[in-house]
Amino acid sequence: MSDLLLKNISQYIHLSEEDFKQFVKPFEYKKFKKKEVVLKEGDCCLFEGFVLNGCFKIYYLNEKGFEQTLYFAVEGWWITDIDSLINNVPSILNIDALEESEVLMIAKKDKEHLYETMPQIEKLFRIMNQKSSVALQRRILSLTGKTADKRYLEFLEKYPGLEQRLTQQQVASYLGITHEFLSKIRKKVPL
Repeated sequence: MSDLLLKNISQYIHLSEEDFKQFVKPFEYKKFKKKEVVLKEGDCCLFEGFVLNGCFKIYYLNEKGFEQTLYFAVEGWWITDIDSLINNVPSILNIDALEESEVLMIAKKDKEHLYETMPQIEKLFRIMNQKSSVALQRRILSLTGKTADKRYLEFLEKYPGLEQRLTQQQVASYLGITHEFLSKIRKKVPL
């Protein structure tokens, strides 16, 4: 169950077997049903979750009430609302399970305890947050400076095989376009 988590963190830091056991101890295994809400706008986010299996949509509702998907989290990705978690404010994001999913969840207080007792874990999350900031910057630049065709190709590259697991509406929401426009793009973009 935690092999995927070990593989994920090993990209950033090395933990002995004993340290890894200490690291995973506060994580709680949770299953989510398809369409189950993990975090609802207005609630405070008190966790970070590592996706073992399944798919999640992290999104918000814009001023017109339309969904705007920030990202999808699949196997090996993390889910949270970092603003709500760090600043203890109500979330503006929603996190929904798009499939039956399994997650290792860690509470904020348990993560803080790991920081105090295992300094290398603070380094791990610092590196992960830096990589997340880079990904967010690239996403903003893509949304503001690239055509929908190019954003679609980037989506296919970033999430290989995921398009078959999503509805056309979900992909369009991620791209910031209508599903009708996505249909036109699919017809003209060579794959």
